[in-house]
Amino acid sequence: MRSLVTMWWHSDICRSDPKTRWNGTQCVSCVRNRYTAPPGRELTPNCGYDDEGGIHEPTTRPCGNNTFNDGTRDFCAPCSPCPSGRVVSTRCNTTADTQCALPRSRSSPAIQVTEPQRFTVPPPALPVSNSHMPVLWAVSSLLLVFIMLAAVAVYTRRKRGIERLKPKISLLFQGSYKRPSYVNVAFRNSDVEGMLDHTVQSAPLQTVLDNLDVLEELVILLDPESRGIKNTKHLASLCSFPSTWITYTYSMKESKSPLKAVLEGVTSRNPDWTVGHLVEMLKRMERNDAIAALAKLRPDVVNL
Repeated sequence: MRSLVTMWWHSDICRSDPKTRWNGTQCVSCVRNRYTAPPGRELTPNCGYDDEGGIHEPTTRPCGNNTFNDGTRDFCAPCSPCPSGRVVSTRCNTTADTQCALPRSRSSPAIQVTEPQRFTVPPPALPVSNSHMPVLWAVSSLLLVFIMLAAVAVYTRRKRGIERLKPKISLLFQGSYKRPSYVNVAFRNSDVEGMLDHTVQSAPLQTVLDNLDVLEELVILLDPESRGIKNTKHLASLCSFPSTWITYTYSMKESKSPLKAVLEGVTSRNPDWTVGHLVEMLKRMERNDAIAALAKLRPDVVNL
């Protein structure tokens, strides 16, 4: 991470933490939900805010020369040199550290001189007694029966597993998710965003993250990857996130929803975005069902 001593601060009051800014009464975090800078970029000191509320630069900036950020940290780190005995296999760039490998040997392999093989004649096999034939046939038959039973058991278990997975596969990829009644109404209404109150549309985008019911509904609708249906990946692309960041976010979907990561990133980069901005993006994606899910937001509970 860049030295905080050489970092250009925008706030004279909040010098103890570059991820905070002065809001007039105290130093507060200027990033939400532990936001990490996207690959190839880093947070700017005090996120670009001075003590008067002025903005001097964007929330993030590109990594400098010989520094990188793979999307797991807030600030760019210096590129690592290869240790002694290793060479550079992949040079450091703004999104990945230096990759090192062992050097290739230039010496030709030594020629090994082997002694000529000595062939020995194996002793003749003893003839099998006719008295042992029934035993051998019995053992062979039992072994064959055992193999057939094992194959049947494996097939049955695999078939049962597929049958148990069919409802989940149908739910996520065949569009059989049972939508609430208001979503079906929305599909019959060409002006879907008209269902949302003006107060809701002008509310901060953070409102969606704060409402767990609406957020869970959107995760179920947008995170799955279904053929012919635009999802969270398309939303992230419309919000100008790089493809490397999108791929990394989906690789971590077992621990965190990609949609939640996108919404957190957008609210951190664009604090002035509202629910209406999200509605416009979903409208371009032709995801009226997701717009209708936002109808759960009520103007009497929206915190403007």
